[in-house]
Amino acid sequence: MTTLSVYLDNGEVSIAPTRDFTTIAKTLGDKGVLFERWEATQPLSSDAQQDEVLAAYDQSIKQLKNQFDIQSVDVVALQSDNPQKKEFREKFLAEHTHKDFEIRFFVDGSGLFYLHIEDKVYFVLCEKGDLISVPANTTHWFDMGENPSFKCIRLFSQAEGWLADFTDSDIAKRFPSMDKFVASLS
Repeated sequence: MTTLSVYLDNGEVSIAPTRDFTTIAKTLGDKGVLFERWEATQPLSSDAQQDEVLAAYDQSIKQLKNQFDIQSVDVVALQSDNPQKKEFREKFLAEHTHKDFEIRFFVDGSGLFYLHIEDKVYFVLCEKGDLISVPANTTHWFDMGENPSFKCIRLFSQAEGWLADFTDSDIAKRFPSMDKFVASLS
């Protein structure tokens, strides 16, 4: 159920939700956002750990390393039974930027990226098989939902990994959460 919807930053709908991959990739690509689909080259167990996951996507990762200055790659997973899920979620809900690109590939599960570009907010609901690369200095935030369930490959151009510069804007509070957005799609 990969979905893109675009809102004006005042909350009005600019582009109604679409699930058409070609439309999503083109709309985001026009804004400098890489959006692709990857497939594993080998079957993954449901409890696959980092080495197994990275081996299954080795070819795709190598291709990205040729496009970007990748310094580190890891796998992160979060499930709804994690006692720190609320704290992890809060960390990403405020609008922020990064000095480098932010690349995430969804091995499993889903999450909602909100990209604040010019006077619009692009809601990008990513699911299993989706890769998104948010360009450096693009204001955005991320919601994993109240009961997160995802496994992602993270690719970094900085050895330190995820470093954010928060904008102190309250814009993220003015838009629906992932849970509300997903419910509205039904």
